[in-house]
Amino acid sequence: MKIQVRVGPSRIAWQGLFAGQEIKQGTKIIRYIGEKITQEESDRRLAAGNVYIIGLDERYAIDGSTRKNTARYINHACDPNCHTEQFGNTIWIVAIRDIATGEELTYNYGYELNDEPPEPCHCSAQNCCGYILGPQYWNPLKETAARWTHLFVYGGAERIIRYILVRSVKC
Repeated sequence: MKIQVRVGPSRIAWQGLFAGQEIKQGTKIIRYIGEKITQEESDRRLAAGNVYIIGLDERYAIDGSTRKNTARYINHACDPNCHTEQFGNTIWIVAIRDIATGEELTYNYGYELNDEPPEPCHCSAQNCCGYILGPQYWNPLKETAARWTHLFVYGGAERIIRYILVRSVKC
């Protein structure tokens, strides 16, 4: 049975994907489709600004930038109603709780905390940490924020930059 979804304006980002019907927990909602590419090609496309790539394994990824991939409209949230599940070389978006008609579909993108500045999150969830990061990075982010606060209080020339960073961390 095909699950009804629709693309529409989102409060999280420019556009989002919304449930067109009630969806029960555990339901496979939509496949994440696209070109199967190597991790090397994935790295190249990510560096060029492609944001629709999902890893399959250590060798391959799916580039979901194709217009046929309606799942690319699903936004990140810190308190999501979906997650991704892999079945062989197929990735499905699956409901992790019951979803009401008209509710925006979201999942946690699970980005890592690395040397790059994290992307700001606009999900407005009560537990939002302020950045698009996997939950395993929320505590390290809080620890980093504490160090930034310490540097602001005792810091020198970089004080203003550190202050901006502290003000942006909501954890």
